[in-house]
Amino acid sequence: MLFWILLALMTGVAIFTVLLPLSRRHSNPLSSSAADVAVYRDQLAEIANDRARGLIGERETEAARIEIARRLIGASNERSDRKASGSPDTRRRVAALAALAGIPVAALLLYLTLGSPGLPGAPLSGRTISGAHPDIAMMFARVENHLAEQPNDGRGWELLAPLYLRLGRSADAVKARQNALRLLGETAERQADLGEALVADANGVVTGDARKAFDRATALDDKQPKARFFLGLAAEQDGRKQDAEKIWQELAAGAPADAPYLPAVRAALERLKEAK
Repeated sequence: MLFWILLALMTGVAIFTVLLPLSRRHSNPLSSSAADVAVYRDQLAEIANDRARGLIGERETEAARIEIARRLIGASNERSDRKASGSPDTRRRVAALAALAGIPVAALLLYLTLGSPGLPGAPLSGRTISGAHPDIAMMFARVENHLAEQPNDGRGWELLAPLYLRLGRSADAVKARQNALRLLGETAERQADLGEALVADANGVVTGDARKAFDRATALDDKQPKARFFLGLAAEQDGRKQDAEKIWQELAAGAPADAPYLPAVRAALERLKEAK
């Protein structure tokens, strides 16, 4: 009996907690959400400009894009949810009705079906997704849900692709790169990124499709470093080690001293040297 009394009290507190903020009037949130989205998009443009001018490296650019992507998708989803849900008064009435009637009934039915107060609590480690930080899992879920609802958001696909690569989801990375290329237009960098994803999906082999992407990238920009590096790798895999060495030497000679790809190029040249 004591358990049911405590359950009723806890339910009452939960309902009061939900209804209290709903009873207050709020300023229109759509304008602030729209402003947030605009700010994040401006930040993405600034990062792209800084990267183009060589003011920041590739790693810093990717890290900044990932963080802004998380905020941009969150703001976009919040704005869309608010538009779809109607006026604030309507939302408050619906939420109040759900709290007063739906929550206690649903909780009671769920408890009677699955609950047992005599069972010990399960440790937190056993209730989280294996191998994934909760914040990362939540961010991925929100971004993927957003793209499921708005599959023509090319910027979202472009921001999600490097995250897929880092998690080893190369097939998803290929799809994301293809969608970004289709929706945002062709650039040397996007072609090189697609080629990189194709190589990752082939376990490091520069396939014919990947080589086409790299060739297209260098046709658009003959100094595109990622494409040139992988074309050197393709030459090495084909047994054309002299061609690979020439490509990488030229890439290293023209690279800035702090270029993030320079260590990989030097390592590749060292590998060729040791193989002689």
